[in-house]
Amino acid sequence: MSVLTATPGAAPADEEPPDTGERHRLTAVTGLAALSLDAMASVAYGPEAIVLVLAGAGAHGLGFTLPVTLAIAGLLAVLVASYRQVIAAFPDGGGSYAVARTHLGVRTSLVAAASLVLDYVLNVAVAVTAGVAALTSAFPGLYDDRVWICLAVLALVTGVNLRGIVESARVFIVPTAVFVGSVFVLIAVGLFRAAPVSTAAAHGHASVLADNATAVGALLLLKAFASGCSALTGVEALANTVPSFRVPRAKRAQRAEVALGAVLGAMLIGLSVLISRFHLQPVEGVTVLAQLADASLGHNLAFYVVQFATMILLALSANTSFGGLPVLLKLLARDNHLPHVFALKADRQVHRHGVLTLAAVSAALLVFSGGDTNTLVPLFAIGVFIGFTIAQVGMVRHWLLERGRGRRGKAVLNGFGAVLTGVSAVVVTATKFADGAWLIVIALPLLVAAFEAVHRAYARIGERLGLGRVPERPHRERSVVVVPVSHLSRLTCEALNAAGSLGDEVRAVTVCHTDPEDRAQAAVLEEAWERWNPGVPLVRVVSEHRALGRPIASYVRGIAAPGTRVTVLIPEIEPDRMWQRLLQNQRGAVVAHAVRRDTDAVICRLRFRLS
Repeated sequence: MSVLTATPGAAPADEEPPDTGERHRLTAVTGLAALSLDAMASVAYGPEAIVLVLAGAGAHGLGFTLPVTLAIAGLLAVLVASYRQVIAAFPDGGGSYAVARTHLGVRTSLVAAASLVLDYVLNVAVAVTAGVAALTSAFPGLYDDRVWICLAVLALVTGVNLRGIVESARVFIVPTAVFVGSVFVLIAVGLFRAAPVSTAAAHGHASVLADNATAVGALLLLKAFASGCSALTGVEALANTVPSFRVPRAKRAQRAEVALGAVLGAMLIGLSVLISRFHLQPVEGVTVLAQLADASLGHNLAFYVVQFATMILLALSANTSFGGLPVLLKLLARDNHLPHVFALKADRQVHRHGVLTLAAVSAALLVFSGGDTNTLVPLFAIGVFIGFTIAQVGMVRHWLLERGRGRRGKAVLNGFGAVLTGVSAVVVTATKFADGAWLIVIALPLLVAAFEAVHRAYARIGERLGLGRVPERPHRERSVVVVPVSHLSRLTCEALNAAGSLGDEVRAVTVCHTDPEDRAQAAVLEEAWERWNPGVPLVRVVSEHRALGRPIASYVRGIAAPGTRVTVLIPEIEPDRMWQRLLQNQRGAVVAHAVRRDTDAVICRLRFRLS
């Protein structure tokens, strides 16, 4: 047996090295801009979620804003440390899915994957509607068109991501820097204020503070903690997308993770300090961040810069999902839990099918919700807490199986984080169940069942194909080539030439219906065929029904025999212009569909270029 191989020679010294695609990957800085928008933007609603819960206990309850935030910052530190380890241990990405698949089993990994898929999709819808809500608050005349504006923003983010994750990072790095910079300026200036410089933003708006102060119990604090943990969504995105970074990929992703934790933690704590310093009370129709900007910077241009930057970043924070979900879908497809098309990668390192699928599902959610943030928020963040908990438990098992110094301390740290995120997941689900969280409780197992159904289908296909086994030696069979014809032309000649080179026997087949016009046309074709005399018999197949594909498929079934391979060669014209496809009668597609459906014949479609 001989095997032909071709070994390319070394490239000449004056030639450029081949493009490995590294320039289409992320650095630590661009990774922050592309994949941390979700986490960064969460400071716009995380502290507010804490304040709104604590407001139920009156002014006394608001005094616990900083302690609750410090607890969340502590959990953030645990998560960042844990996901740094996840990045190092699983450099192919996947986050909690990869951890669970290795240490907790396939079923648990699918639960983690399903929770992340739901969270990513909901993040897009929530981010876009929140950003558009900020826009319509400033310009009320746009409120009735909010759905169309949401879809336009989604189309913009999708288009940018189809250009590649690096392109999206370059586009979004400026608004990210402006937002983070403005928040830090707000905090720095506010720390030097003894009192609010302005309260114009909240003037005339009703306070949501409870009139009758109640005791601050453990349940209230737990609920405030769970609500504030919505600020932690997006922390896992960097661990999910390690392959999107430049080499050394794990090191760059780890640096980005640490930077994200430091920036996010500093912003959360700083804003909470100002809330306590200014004794801020939540009011209807004005966000907590807007009140803080008003109190620190005054009701001037700086106030509107903060608001505008917040609006832009909220809308663009959907980009985190576009960076993370396609990579997760690729891993699921690689493990045969999703169609393999999701594993395909286009130019610029783009998982195009994942991006387009996310955009389509998110668009449906936006239309379903009517562009209303409040409809979607109850569903949000449950999935990410489930993923957090599974990842932490998996890392505990990872450290218990490892050998080396410090592993027990790391296992204890991850175990503590698992308890905190697990309790948060239960509390968030319970408190938001009646508001729509029940949909997630139903959707999660359905999605897991879908993953398993796809895997079973691929297993059956692999068994029938004999994947992983050495097949029998190939052997030659007698070959009959059937060529459907309806008239004589150069196309007919080209088809017969090709058929003669493919098979031992060639038969031309024409379908004749029983009406007089068709019989007359068939007679003309047979007479012309005899005059042409191509050396190939013309077979007339009579059909009582006005059908083309089924009579040919029936003829192919009739000539099929053991040891004989039947090929149907369908000649078709390849037009010069795309629009000229509309001029074709599509008979080739009809025949191919019928033969594929009803027979085991090989289908060959010959394209004849008119040019």
